[in-house]
Amino acid sequence: MSIKSRTKVREALVSGELEKEITVKGWVRTRRGNKNIAFIALNDGSTLNNIQVVADVPAFPEDLLRQVTTGACISVTGTLTPSMGSGQSVEIQAKSINLYGPADPATYPLQKKGHSLEFLREIAHLRPRTNTFGAILRLRHAMSYAIHKYFNDNGFYYLHTPIITGSDAEGAGEMFRVTTLDMMNPPRTEDGKINYREDFFGKETNLTVSGQLEGEIGALALSDVYTFGPTFRAENSNTPRHLAEFWMIEPEMAFYDIHDNMDLAEDFLKYLINYALEHCNEDLRFLNDMYDKELLSRLNSVINSDFVRITYTEAIDILSSSGVKFEFPTQWGADLQSEHERYLVEKHYKKPVIITGYPKTIKAFYMKQNDDGTTVRAMDVLFPRIGEIVGGSQREENLQALENRIEELGIPREELWWYLDTRRFGTAPHAGFGLGFERMMLFITGMSNIRDVIPFPRTPNNAEF
Repeated sequence: MSIKSRTKVREALVSGELEKEITVKGWVRTRRGNKNIAFIALNDGSTLNNIQVVADVPAFPEDLLRQVTTGACISVTGTLTPSMGSGQSVEIQAKSINLYGPADPATYPLQKKGHSLEFLREIAHLRPRTNTFGAILRLRHAMSYAIHKYFNDNGFYYLHTPIITGSDAEGAGEMFRVTTLDMMNPPRTEDGKINYREDFFGKETNLTVSGQLEGEIGALALSDVYTFGPTFRAENSNTPRHLAEFWMIEPEMAFYDIHDNMDLAEDFLKYLINYALEHCNEDLRFLNDMYDKELLSRLNSVINSDFVRITYTEAIDILSSSGVKFEFPTQWGADLQSEHERYLVEKHYKKPVIITGYPKTIKAFYMKQNDDGTTVRAMDVLFPRIGEIVGGSQREENLQALENRIEELGIPREELWWYLDTRRFGTAPHAGFGLGFERMMLFITGMSNIRDVIPFPRTPNNAEF
């Protein structure tokens, strides 16, 4: 569909309607030529490729063409014709050019030369105009759409869980406080503590780290639900794998056990990768050629593999007998580190791995315990280059078992009265998992830093843009 007679560059490049007058609008990538003819490469973000605009220099005001430089925004009306040059099949013979906004060549930071990803993070307001970030953002859109399509087509309901929460019952990490109190002079209780009763919500509140607990409420009424929204962790982790603000996909399913949960996670991940390969091949090929020569082969390998399923105990045995000297020693009861996960996926099995049966001491309170009393029905999906990409479990549906575990861990029961009610009134077996969207985007794009797969990264000491 064209809006206001505008033809998108993507449409123009594949159009068979030659000798037709069209109007394209976008930003100038490059301009070259001589005193008689100008060749303008124009891009509007709809595709990786530019369309070439050919302008007869004497036919246009000199002052106008002088401002048609890299970064300028223009509208061009002209005739779509076969291209005489190499690199494109069609071009536009310009009849009129309208300048929307110039870009001073002396100060515009995106010139024809290549720029480092580190530099582009400093100008995140302009980096979407580069080939790399145009490709990443189009892929991010396609993956967002594919997530909703997958769950919709499989009978799930999209549940909006709260971003502001009154507890850290999930136990998933440090939280960002939400308050309207005067930080210079907050109200105090008699014992000198901050009096949150006078705050906006009448209690201490934070930005959510997960929508899972609320997702369980939805599943115990609608059967199959999913969340897809922003989550927040106030961890001072300044690494290529961590963000303070990121997006999570969290399906919750009534009447699922741990095996159903693993089946869904594997099918879902393969669907997303296959969608990207089918609908974003141009952008994926660019990222493959520019950043990661094994990207396409890795994506195809995952969708053509049956994920290996092993227990945590089996994983520890494999790691302990591998002969590899890991930075973090492996022993039963310790959490697996990224180096351990990647060894299992990349060296030992050479395919994705799902690990189940983790020790209960390193997992959350809501996970269903196995009959051995020491392990829980947790599952982590491990991918090459990423390590853990999905974490989930069968949830504990038994009220007494859940209450015992909450007491063991010293979690305030009064904060979870509503959660416990779901086990008190019509409890049912259920399961779910979480997929970090940016972790998935790292895998899909082949990028190595998580700051490069989200438009405006939020990290320690960085809330720019």
